[in-house]
Formats: sequence, C-alpha cells, structure tokens
Amino acid sequence: MSSEEIIERLDLIIKLLAMNMMNDEGSQKDKIIQLSKIGLQPKEIANILNTSNNYVNVTLSNARKDGLL
Repeated sequence: MSSEEIIERLDLIIKLLAMNMMNDEGSQKDKIIQLSKIGLQPKEIANILNTSNNYVNVTLSNARKDGLL
C-alpha cells in the first residue's frame, strides 16, 4: 500500500468519525468548532453538516473573536 493510499484511508476514517460525532446532541456552532479543532477544512465541515461554506466560515470567525479557537 502506497503512502497516498494510506493518507486517503486515514482521511476517510477521520471524516467517518466526524460524521458519527455529529449524531450527538449539541448546537451547530459547537459541532463546527469541534470539527475545526480536529483539522477539517470549512468546506469539509459544511459538507458533513449539510450547511453552507459561508455559515461555517462566519461561525469560525466569530468563534475566533470569542476566543473559542
């Protein structure tokens, strides 16, 4: 197995774990912050949470201003 294949599989595992985490209770804001903290990009977060990139970016910007990130 090549390095690229390993990286792709690890990325997939991370995304699956993130999707599983999103089944838990919690606000959309909290989920966005947690997914960002584990290293997902805003576009990936938006896809997982079925929301817009803009909403994720604004939420992350506000979280940074509030010292949450």
